[in-house]
Amino acid sequence: MKKKIIKVKNLTKQYKGDSKYALDHIDLEISQGSIFGLLGPNGAGKSTFINILAGLVNKDAGSVYVCGIDLDIDPKTVRGNLGIVPQEIIIDPFFTPMEIMNIQAGMYAVKKKNIRNAEILKKLGLGDKANAYARSLSGGMKRRLMVAKAMVHNPPVLILDEPTAGVDVDLRSRLWESIKNLNKKGITIILTTHYLKEAELLCDEIAVINKGKVIAKDSKVNLLKILDEKEIKIEFSEKISEIPKKIKPFCVDKKNKTVTLKFRKSQINTADLVKEFVDKKFELRDITTKESDLEDIFIKLLKN
Repeated sequence: MKKKIIKVKNLTKQYKGDSKYALDHIDLEISQGSIFGLLGPNGAGKSTFINILAGLVNKDAGSVYVCGIDLDIDPKTVRGNLGIVPQEIIIDPFFTPMEIMNIQAGMYAVKKKNIRNAEILKKLGLGDKANAYARSLSGGMKRRLMVAKAMVHNPPVLILDEPTAGVDVDLRSRLWESIKNLNKKGITIILTTHYLKEAELLCDEIAVINKGKVIAKDSKVNLLKILDEKEIKIEFSEKISEIPKKIKPFCVDKKNKTVTLKFRKSQINTADLVKEFVDKKFELRDITTKESDLEDIFIKLLKN
């Protein structure tokens, strides 16, 4: 059983003048060393949750523990255990990355012997830009600099708020690699994202939040089991005149040389279905498959 690095119990927040809860008595636990995905539509409560952890928003009720420390008793230490990368790029364009990192280290009172800014910049692919003006960096480099800033004080928990919003495919892939490398070094990462494929590729655990409530929380593997449906499309060399009897319950479409089947993986497997056609001497030309993914689950959960 993995140690829980963040524990939230009955966390509640209601903004003045709003009849609805931003966070409606939520319980949440995050395992140490995991990449934890926090998913939900706009206004679901993700930012409120992060801002409470960061000390930017006061909770109305409930308890928050980070690394075993109570937010109410020692908020300064809790904040010191967190590195937060906001969605917006906030850097002074007239400073170099190294100067920005040194200023950040000073704000967190990092002792000189513990400063490893050059090492952090190098690990994030910014070593050769350490002394260039920040305004000369590309958009992707600026985003990586934001991650580097958050790592200055060596926090055990890194919170990334929509880290790849608005970036191109190539940069997104490189940022994913940086996130994985940080996690391999033992850093717990909390990731909020609208890119469900991003959560599916990176996260170990996922929570879905909607209207201030946590509506699902489990490992990625278990969440993907929620939808058991699979679809296969089989193309044949000749027109299909008749579907084998055992196949008919699964057939949802038959067009000339193509048959589409839908079935539950827990009931029957693809090989058994294909074997029925092979045994009947059908000549297969091509097979394509489609399985449920995180997007299907997300849509289903929000509809409930």
